[in-house]
Amino acid sequence: MKVVILGAGVVGIASAWFLHHQGHEVLVIDKHIGAGLETSKANAGQLSFGYTTPWAAPGIPLKAAKWLLRKHSPLIMRPDGSRFQMQWLSQMLANCSEARYKENKARMVRISDYSRAMFAEFQAAGIDYEGRQKGTLQIFRSQKEVDAAAKDMEILAQYGVPFSLLNPQEMFQFEPALSGAAAPIVAALHLPQDQTGDCHLFTTRTAARLQTEGVQFYYEHAIEGFNTQGGKIEAVIAGGKTFTGDAFLSALGAYSRPMLQALHLDIPVYPVKGYSLTLPIIDTDQAPQSTIIDETYKVAITRLNERIRVGGMAELCGYDLQLRQKHRETLELVTRELFPQGGDMARGEFWCGLRPNTPDSTPIIGKTPYANLFLNTGHGTLGWTMSLGAGRLIADIISGKTPEIEAEDLGLSRYRRRGGAVA
Repeated sequence: MKVVILGAGVVGIASAWFLHHQGHEVLVIDKHIGAGLETSKANAGQLSFGYTTPWAAPGIPLKAAKWLLRKHSPLIMRPDGSRFQMQWLSQMLANCSEARYKENKARMVRISDYSRAMFAEFQAAGIDYEGRQKGTLQIFRSQKEVDAAAKDMEILAQYGVPFSLLNPQEMFQFEPALSGAAAPIVAALHLPQDQTGDCHLFTTRTAARLQTEGVQFYYEHAIEGFNTQGGKIEAVIAGGKTFTGDAFLSALGAYSRPMLQALHLDIPVYPVKGYSLTLPIIDTDQAPQSTIIDETYKVAITRLNERIRVGGMAELCGYDLQLRQKHRETLELVTRELFPQGGDMARGEFWCGLRPNTPDSTPIIGKTPYANLFLNTGHGTLGWTMSLGAGRLIADIISGKTPEIEAEDLGLSRYRRRGGAVA
């Protein structure tokens, strides 16, 4: 079967990996000059199989109101002039109940844990992406934050995901450099199965391997439209060319919704902007060993060989990609408080990207009303974490195989049941 994949980000490339190795003829189309040049370019560097949690959670509406008044807020709201922004926010708030949080968390952990298994298998490919397997530390600056994490720990236990709640002295065994932190740390949640690495390296090097194995890549081919007939996609027009196929997979990330509207599909994926700062390491003993997540600021600090990647913030501002200096200041603040001697702040590379978020934080993986069009999008901050699990899952669905994990509640149908507009 000939499968045409739209999008060469980490999710599209992961999907191509499994479809190719299941024996399909695979063709990947992307508007950029290469793979991984949107959200996959400079994310926080985490493979957060254990730290998988919905943004929509009990207490978030009240927290969000307080965050918006803070100078260094993890949440920034800028009206983008669209009705969709308000609709999406309304749907997200509807998912902040205790019952929906547990349901969404469980679905997300299911995908992430499956992806962890796929990453373990992927190691045999021998593709270097500066990977480390030293776990994640989620640090808490107050007992209130520790108490709030209890619900997450319950679900981790339910799914058999290993974790430990550590006191500061125990925490220093995993991250010695935190002993010099200026911030007060009362406890930390250690997730030993989490990993780190450079998502951009992973994406580009996996794409390069696939290309040597016969997968066709058409870069600098912006999608211009679709040909449809009888409830199916006959072809996609991109870069002035017509590409036919037996099946089409949309892995367009934050640009999924505007592109699919040409097919009269209205999926609830909103672009949530995030920022990152990449610093050269100046003292390896004062730098992190893996990933540290600061629960107060929702900022992650990750070790990438000779660099430190600092990522965070959620800015709701549509497709605006302006780099705002005050958000760099937030990333610098957290870094100075936790690893003041680790990286060269003056040489930091500032970046932003758009995360494709659904109102319930769960990706949309599966079929559409078009018989041969499939979706793999909406992974939010966990695109790389979920990439191989979601890639294997959609490859099985496209191939007509029974998925190894439950997939019925991951498709568009869940929004129809709850009144979300999808088609």
